[in-house]
Amino acid sequence: MTQEPDTAARVLVAGIGNLFLGDDGFGPEVVRRLARADGMPPQARVVDYGIRGMHLAYDLLDGYDALVLVDAYPGGGVPGEVTVLRIGVEDLGTGEFDAHGMNPVAVLANLDQLGGTLPLTYLVGCTPAGVEEGIGLSEAVDKAVPEAIQAVHTLVRQLVPAASLNSAEPRRP
Repeated sequence: MTQEPDTAARVLVAGIGNLFLGDDGFGPEVVRRLARADGMPPQARVVDYGIRGMHLAYDLLDGYDALVLVDAYPGGGVPGEVTVLRIGVEDLGTGEFDAHGMNPVAVLANLDQLGGTLPLTYLVGCTPAGVEEGIGLSEAVDKAVPEAIQAVHTLVRQLVPAASLNSAEPRRP
């Protein structure tokens, strides 16, 4: 089921995952390539969080209207399959927050404990072939990176109101 996104003034695109665990490095690889390429509006901030969950949590307190997570997603598909999901508070349940780890469910589920609220949230995920120790994506997941980049661009274009594309504040580092 595909649902049209709502609009947002500021969007955080967060690559998450451990690049030392094979395909778990999917999110960081996608945002690295996004950051090198042009085409993101100034309202979108692209960050490689890796496994820094607390950093993501604190950045979300900065008033983002939308969050696009990019991560390996063991959704049961074939390796390299890209999935886009809308995530709500009801999808999170509870999770034990580890300030030194990156369990995205726990980070988002416990955001209210830090005084924040979950913004409009999407996941651009990719089914991993393996998350064993090792650096580098499998062939199937590496081939999915351009599709994921396109999915992020599509989401951001839908989330950022067209009228504000030319009058927005400059992109933050």
